[in-house]
Formats: sequence, structure tokens, C-alpha cells
Amino acid sequence: MMRRRTLLLAALVAAPLTLGFGAARAATEQNYDKAAFAAAQAAGKPILVDIAASWCPVCAAQRPILEKLTADPAFKDLVVFKVDFDAQKDVVRAMGAQMQSTLIVFHGSTEQGRSTGDTNAGSIQALLAKAKV
Repeated sequence: MMRRRTLLLAALVAAPLTLGFGAARAATEQNYDKAAFAAAQAAGKPILVDIAASWCPVCAAQRPILEKLTADPAFKDLVVFKVDFDAQKDVVRAMGAQMQSTLIVFHGSTEQGRSTGDTNAGSIQALLAKAKV
């Protein structure tokens, strides 16, 4: 009986990999790095800058929405740069953000839109779509 459970558990764990669900995200996510951000802009990539704080309840509400949207193949080319609101104040200022839970989208070097405090999946999706212009 134990061997059967072990085999069943192994099959369940492996199933997402064999069904093509191995990648958790379609978009590329990384911590903000000035050089990487500049390279993504120069390459004309769609970019999301996600300015968040670990203690922020709105940021926590945005997180699952962003995870779901960036896993969508429609946003496979999106490059997501995570900015820590508390530890990266220079970046926060350079982006012109006033507070955490700020989302800024670019297409290359051109800012296409931003939102602050938004937890509506539909409007966040519309914002991300602006980066694909």
C-alpha cells in the first residue's frame, strides 16, 4: 500500500512537467538592476517596474494578480523588474514613484502608463497590455 501511494504521489508531482506546465511564468522577472533595465529598454522590450514593500497589504494583494497575468503567454516577452520600496529609494525617486504598490510599464524607453494602489485584475491587465504597444 505504501509503494502505491509513493508511486501515485510521484505521478502527481511529475504530471505538470509532462503536461507542459513546467514553467511557472511566461514573463522574465528579476530584481531591478540599472544596467539590465537599460539593456531591456534599448532592446525595445515591454517592461513592468513593480515597486513594492514587504509590509504593504496592497502590494500583497497585487502579487497573486501579477503572478497570474505574467504567467499568461500573452505576456511572455514582458520583463518584470522588482524594486524594493524601502531598500532602493534611489530607484524609487528615479522612477518618480511616491509610494509602494506602484506599477510602471514601458515599451522600450517610453513610459506607457502607471498605477498606484490598484488591485483590480482587469485594470492591471490593461496596464500590462500597454507595454506591448
